This record gives sequence, C-alpha cells and structure tokens, in this order.
Amino acid sequence: MDPVNKAILLSWSWRAEIIIVLVLAGALYTRGWVLLRRRTKPHKHKRRGGQPYPLTAVWRLIFYVAGLVVIGIALMSPIDVLGGQLFFMHMIQHLLLIMIAPALLLSANPMAVTLWGMPHKVRKPVGKGLSFVLNSDSKYRGWIRTATAPGLVWLAWVIIIIGWHDPDMYNWALTNEAAHDLEHITFFAVSMLYWWHVTGAGPRIHKQFNLIGRIAFVILAIPPNMLTGIIIAFSPTVIYTYYLTAPRIWNVDVLTDQIWSGVIMWVPGSMMFIIAALVLIAQLLSEEERKPILPEKEWGSDEKVIAPGMKK
Repeated sequence: MDPVNKAILLSWSWRAEIIIVLVLAGALYTRGWVLLRRRTKPHKHKRRGGQPYPLTAVWRLIFYVAGLVVIGIALMSPIDVLGGQLFFMHMIQHLLLIMIAPALLLSANPMAVTLWGMPHKVRKPVGKGLSFVLNSDSKYRGWIRTATAPGLVWLAWVIIIIGWHDPDMYNWALTNEAAHDLEHITFFAVSMLYWWHVTGAGPRIHKQFNLIGRIAFVILAIPPNMLTGIIIAFSPTVIYTYYLTAPRIWNVDVLTDQIWSGVIMWVPGSMMFIIAALVLIAQLLSEEERKPILPEKEWGSDEKVIAPGMKK
C-alpha cells in the first residue's frame, strides 16, 4: 500500500472526551433497552397496523448504536484528519453530523430508554427534575416550547449552517481547534433540534406535527442547503483561502476540491432530506390504506355524491 494512504488510514485521533460520551450514551441506552425489553416481552405481542413501534423494537437499538458510531467516525476517523487538507472530506464530516447521526439517534426515541438505563439512584432524581421542568404547569416548559418552536428551529438551523460556511468563519474554524469544536457542536445541536421535530421523538412538549406537517418541515431544509452547495460548487474562485496553503494530496487541486465539496452538500446532502420525506410519505400512504372503506350507502346515493352547494 502507498505510504501516504497507509498513514491516512491509520490516522485516527482518539479523543478521550468523545469516547467517554459515546460509550456512556451507548451503555445507558443499551441497558435501558434490555430492561424494558424484559419487562414488556414484546415478542408476545405482535404490532398491528396503525400502532406505533414499541420503544424496544430491535431496529431502534440498531439505529441508536449506528448513530453513535457515525459520530465517532465523523470526529475521530481519518475523515477528521483529512478535513484539514481536503475541503470535500470536511464536507463529508459535516454531512455525517448534520444529516445522518441526528436522524438515526432520534429515530430510536432515546429519552425514556436512556432514563431506564440509569442506575435507580440516579434515574429517580433525574426523572423528577425532568418532570418538574417539563410539567404542563411549569414556566420552564413554556420557555422551552417558545425557544424550540419549529419556526425558530428552522431559522436557527439555516443561520448556523450558512453562517459557518462564511469564508471568515470557516477559515477560523480550520485554524482554531476550539472554534472547530464549536462548529461541530452547533451543527450537531441545531440538527438534533431539527430532526426532533421531524421524528416526533420525546419529550413531546409541542403539539405533534401530523405527517403532512413533518413532510413539509423536512422539505424546508432543502432550499438553503442546496443553494449553499450550488454557490460553492459554481464559484469561479477559491472561497476558503485556508486550503490554498494546506498540503495537497491525491493530486486534487484546490478549485476541484471546492467543486466536489459543493456538489456533496448540494446533491447527497439534499438527498438525505428527500429520503426522509419519502419515508414519511410512505408512512402517510400506509395509514391511508389502513383506513376502513366506507360502505356504499355512505357515498353511493345522489344526495351523497352531489355537493350540498350544488343542490337545487
């Protein structure tokens, strides 16, 4: 193997703080999932059409663990190292943190399961604290509802995603480790809020979007993401000057690297939201198919067919 490629594949940046958080999150969720699984014995109860999937569905555990793995890959694998040399690798890292990891984690609806995974002495005060804050009569719940309203979350998502792609902000993040960490934290945090509304995961403190509302909300993320990618891809000049001085590998020049990056944000990045919308549309159609068929007497007469406004 080429020495450069070998060095790249071995360049994992093991960060203790990230490993501890990921392992702890995975351990708590897995323990809670196992405990709830034993209590509910889901294998004895078949899910029927129209019913929500149980918290202990196997796919939820798989999705949650996969989400944690994606975060680990994004922040500690060679992708992170190469992001300082190749713009398109940095864009792949952002795609993992913004569009893939949050969707996987929140599809698992992790809050209740994670609480069950805590030791009893910890679970009880944490549960009481959450109940106090999220109780319908709590003023804190009102503040949280206002701060995390769908419109504000969408606006915050757009500002943070586009803001960090400002040339000065982006160059700052690449030359300052603390700024780089802040960039990733804000990307991930605002995306978790966005996907929270899309997936309907707990805690549910807002009026739940119906499926049509969730489809619309996920589609609203596409225009700002797509436009940013198009602007980057079609720029005739180098936007992020940091890469002009970064070592070039694999014979990828700076402008080509920038084009690839814009295309990644534009096409695969937008496709993530399109896929989510298609999943929700499939769920909507499935629910429509399960609706009972009206008997002919409810629709077959002239009186039922002719709209009241058209009667003479």
